Amino acid sequence: MNFISTIKITIQNLLSRKGRSFLTMLGIVIGVAGVIIIISLGAGAQSLVLGQVNKLGSNLLSVQPGKSDTSGPPAQAYGVVITSLVNADRDALKVISQVPHAVAVDGQVRGTVTITWQNKSVDTNFLGVDSGYSDAANFTMKSGAFMDESSLDGGGNVVVLGSAVADELFKDSGTDPVGQVIKVKSAALSSTAGTSFGVPLRVAGVINPRGSAFFQDQDDQIFLPLTIGQSQLLGIHYLQMVLIKVDSADNVNQTISDITTVLKQRHHILSDDDIDFTVRNQATAVGILTTITNALSLFLTSMAAIALIVGGIGILNIMLVTVAERTREIGLRKAVGATNSAIMKQFLLESGTLTSIGGLIGIVVGVVVSYLLATLMRYLGFDWDFVISITSVVLAVGVSVLTGVVFGLYPSFKASKLDPIEALRYE
Repeated sequence: MNFISTIKITIQNLLSRKGRSFLTMLGIVIGVAGVIIIISLGAGAQSLVLGQVNKLGSNLLSVQPGKSDTSGPPAQAYGVVITSLVNADRDALKVISQVPHAVAVDGQVRGTVTITWQNKSVDTNFLGVDSGYSDAANFTMKSGAFMDESSLDGGGNVVVLGSAVADELFKDSGTDPVGQVIKVKSAALSSTAGTSFGVPLRVAGVINPRGSAFFQDQDDQIFLPLTIGQSQLLGIHYLQMVLIKVDSADNVNQTISDITTVLKQRHHILSDDDIDFTVRNQATAVGILTTITNALSLFLTSMAAIALIVGGIGILNIMLVTVAERTREIGLRKAVGATNSAIMKQFLLESGTLTSIGGLIGIVVGVVVSYLLATLMRYLGFDWDFVISITSVVLAVGVSVLTGVVFGLYPSFKASKLDPIEALRYE
């Protein structure tokens, strides 16, 4: 019965100071909601990263010119031009006896171009590929067909459009892109004779929408023969990447070793310190990105935890003020028989109630905001999962209650130690 009476008194005291109670809870609400939102965003970001890999396949390897350490990007990612990877290297990697688990090998170059059709002009990216691309990449055709082997390896004047590029060029006119001739002009060779008017290419097909992979829009690009990309658009003789599909994820590590052996022999490399290429597994990239998102989530969660501490300090201050305001009440209760323990329990209950209610409101706010953010990310085209971790909810509630207890202890103890006679004299 005493406990029920204490609960009633606690509720009455909090309701009598609605504004103060709300402001006291606000820090807890922000802190708890922040913890839940940040953990949810971290889980969503990781689902996005894993989704990118699933689109490309976990058994894909990329070989890029330039050496890098195990955790950093290749040198060419910093804008350094490296010409150590050439077409003959790609051909050597296609030899079954040297790389037995490779089921598809595709040499690639990429760049930016302006394409025109009639009076329309679109700036986009191009990917120069060879006959291994259709086996290495995951895609389906919306219309037409992908470039055949003779066109790819012979440098035929054909092109395949990503769905976004096709829509931007042809959708308004209602024209079927397949069979149309577009002109492709590269800024890299815009001043070279014969290229200032663009390279004419016949559209062989349009690829179905693929979305983003590793944060690159696969629909906003065009695909053309490697030799055209090298000679007529970029004016280079080397490769920017070789994409290799392995027959099974179990054979990825062995294939990396085989690729390294082949390229070291071809480049006459005796020491690993002199390696001039980088072999990367898609799963390795996922590991790097996951580590980054985990570190960022941990940092932001720490920032949200500071809001909980600030909220706790607010509770400490408010409870100290409350003790001072209710000194006569405390003296009166002690005079009629209330024990130190009862006084302490009442003030602890008040601080615990404030933080518990703030924690529950924070959970609701955190879940709602996380859901809205996940919905927004999906609307923007990202494979973003709405994830609410039970651990984050339990952690948020536990920390909020603990905050109420810890920061309510001193005011409660102070209130319980007041001398009843001195308290009754307090003005």
